[in-house]
Amino acid sequence: MQHAPIGTAAPRPLIRLAAALALALLLAVAGSPATSPPAQGSPPVPSGGATSENGRGDAILNLFQWTWDSVAAECTSTIGPAGFGYVQVSPPQETIQGTAWWTSYQPVSYKIEGKLGTRAEFAAMVETCNAAGVEVIADAVINHTTGANVGSGTGTAGTPFGIDYFPGIYGAADFNDCRTNISNYQDRFQVQNCRLVSLQDLRTGSEYVQNTLAGYMNDLLSLGVAGFRIDAAKHIPASDLAAIKSKLSDPNAYWVQEVIGAAGEPIQESEYTGTGDVHEFDYARQLKSDFDGSIANLQHIANGKLPSAQAGVFVDNHDTERNGETMNETWGAKYVLANTFMLAYPYGSPSVYSGYTFTDKDAGAPGATATSVPDANCDSDAWTCTQRWTEIQGMVGFHNTVAGTALTNWWDDGGDQIAFGRGDKGFVAINNTGSATTRTYDSSLPAGTYCDVVAASDCSETITVAADGTFSATLPAYGALALHVGKTSDGTTPDPDPGTDPVAGKVSVSVHASTVWGQEVRIVGSVPELGGWQPASGVALDPSGYPSWTGGVDLPAGTSFEYKYVKVDGTGAVVWESGANRTATVGADGTLALTDTWR
Repeated sequence: MQHAPIGTAAPRPLIRLAAALALALLLAVAGSPATSPPAQGSPPVPSGGATSENGRGDAILNLFQWTWDSVAAECTSTIGPAGFGYVQVSPPQETIQGTAWWTSYQPVSYKIEGKLGTRAEFAAMVETCNAAGVEVIADAVINHTTGANVGSGTGTAGTPFGIDYFPGIYGAADFNDCRTNISNYQDRFQVQNCRLVSLQDLRTGSEYVQNTLAGYMNDLLSLGVAGFRIDAAKHIPASDLAAIKSKLSDPNAYWVQEVIGAAGEPIQESEYTGTGDVHEFDYARQLKSDFDGSIANLQHIANGKLPSAQAGVFVDNHDTERNGETMNETWGAKYVLANTFMLAYPYGSPSVYSGYTFTDKDAGAPGATATSVPDANCDSDAWTCTQRWTEIQGMVGFHNTVAGTALTNWWDDGGDQIAFGRGDKGFVAINNTGSATTRTYDSSLPAGTYCDVVAASDCSETITVAADGTFSATLPAYGALALHVGKTSDGTTPDPDPGTDPVAGKVSVSVHASTVWGQEVRIVGSVPELGGWQPASGVALDPSGYPSWTGGVDLPAGTSFEYKYVKVDGTGAVVWESGANRTATVGADGTLALTDTWR
């Protein structure tokens, strides 16, 4: 996150009692948050991070500075049909006035009234997107308020503010004692207690501040939001974020944290994986380096990075497209190829970025005023509208089809040509050179005629795969192809083993788990047979051998999946076991024995 604060000094009167009374009112409206963490353990971190209850998968579209009305219309026309599971929207809380984009990251209050629309429009947007099969992630700015260099003023919803003066919310005691800017990122105390470019740093270790922030987020949850992107998470101690999340009305809400790690710094991304996903900035940095060097290096892009199940990945975002840290849309065809790779390669939860063009890196959205932003217009070159690109839509479908499959059939020329498969479900080839290239590829795809989903949306470009999985193709300069079993010329799914029926595997389950009266143990996981991470739909286990709980489930041979155990009582209350997701693969003979101990 980058901010360029402006302005003058401000008065500081605020009576703490008034703030406490206002907080009580806020929580009454938003729904009282829980006062303690879940009993024990943690919910799953589904494969690649986010998972969507709509069955569309974990691909996220980040619509930067789009109005709520624009997002709603796009969910219906484009985002839902393309298969995105989520749309991430810009911060919805009241902010300072101004045309620059970073004014959206300087909160004044937690009213859902701002430049992007009203509370009613926000609620309608969430409802419309959900109806289109798309869930909403809100960008949550909870590290700070507006700051010292802005001084006093009036927010986008008419709320007055000043230094230490945020009526009904915060006073001087609610900010950390350090009143200077961070000058040394090697100093943990400074990074997490001093001001980020003059912004007032909230005392997030305070119960009052935690309750206030949880109240705001619970308000958004009550409007149907499915999760949050936590802005500037690096500047908040991980324990404070865990405490805030425990107070949410849905402590299992999706949660991805902006932690900009750098070598040698004391604060690293791994500190934050206990509460949810974390953005893996090194992934985007490597994409930039390798697409400017040798993409053959991408075979091992996951090495040395966060576990896949907890990594949020991207090609660029609103900060990095401006500061040069990553690629951005000005890279042209290479930018498209990087997004193609991200949506094809089995690592992390991918987020596609869609913003607007600019020459001034501080510039707000096209036509922005101090208090409003016009609706996005994809007929204008001013908005990038990445989600409408044929290649992006084709690759979101590819990503959803190949979910859960392993990386196979990797090939590269040692330089800027690569190809790889995703089991017997998909295959992609990328040519990052200035000349067309023709070759024969080896894949694990079943025989058939496939649509090239990056070349056309109407299956006008096809590739025929032989019985041995080979096919020949010509890739244009700085071009790609992508084939998957969900998109064939005749609309059918090719049979990977013609003449035989799929092997139905009996997976036996045994877990040693102590419970209290009224609890049962279930196994829940990433495949539909294990409830798709929904405890109510998980497989209940037999307690007759207590404390061993046993059972079984039929899964096809070769199925790779992630799972966890949960304890469920008669009221439906759920306790997740702790730790990372467990993983397993059904054997080729259709059998698998799981023998575990509750953790």
